[in-house]
Amino acid sequence: MTSLLAAAMFGLAASASGTQTPDPAVKPVLMVLTSHGTKGDTGQPTGFYLGEVTHPLAVFDAAGIPVEFASIQGGEPPVDGVELDDATNARYWNDTRFRDAIRHTARLADVDAKKYAAIFFAGGHGAVWDFPDSPAVQRVTREIYESGRIVAAVCHGPAALVNVTLSDGSYLVAGKRVSAFTDDEERAVKLDGVVPFLLASTLAQRGALHQPAPNWTAKVVVDGRLITGQNPQSATGVAEAVRDQLRSNASTD
Repeated sequence: MTSLLAAAMFGLAASASGTQTPDPAVKPVLMVLTSHGTKGDTGQPTGFYLGEVTHPLAVFDAAGIPVEFASIQGGEPPVDGVELDDATNARYWNDTRFRDAIRHTARLADVDAKKYAAIFFAGGHGAVWDFPDSPAVQRVTREIYESGRIVAAVCHGPAALVNVTLSDGSYLVAGKRVSAFTDDEERAVKLDGVVPFLLASTLAQRGALHQPAPNWTAKVVVDGRLITGQNPQSATGVAEAVRDQLRSNASTD
């Protein structure tokens, strides 16, 4: 099953619960997941954080916005945070179509950026290892942003933005307000000495105007077509901001 077919089927399944079937004329959102599965040399597993995929997906499904999945290496990426007492996590995790789509993600290097209305980088600690130096992340993000479309990321997902430069050589985040997993949150989970860099500080070094909120508080920052969120609590809000911009763009086309 292709990821596009799987995304369409999510919408069809959701429509039975009163949400919308994706409009085939609407360009999909590309949701990008980490392929990195261990926290440094600790041996502890990591990957993409499930709730940072399922909660945004629920927003897009409810709005009839199709979603496709990609990861750095393609295929099935590692997953973290499989908390099935969360009803949204459980709904998707127990959906065979969702699970099949996750097992067959596209390799980001093979993606045609022109197909997508937005790119959404999900978090999970794995992202700080393989997002920043990925040529595919840098290419696809630059192409989407410079063509007037939306770039979004949540929690550790903004690690994707650390090394993205625009055609003029400037960092995409330079001078822009952003939100991301804070240094204080990294210290709180005792991984500040494990991750290869502190995300919020590194974004600031690139010229970003980091906007922190208290630990584990939902925080979404919209700076034009750049939409970022601080932590898992922000995942729904980032997707809602993407949805609202896509609706606004559609109404002015």
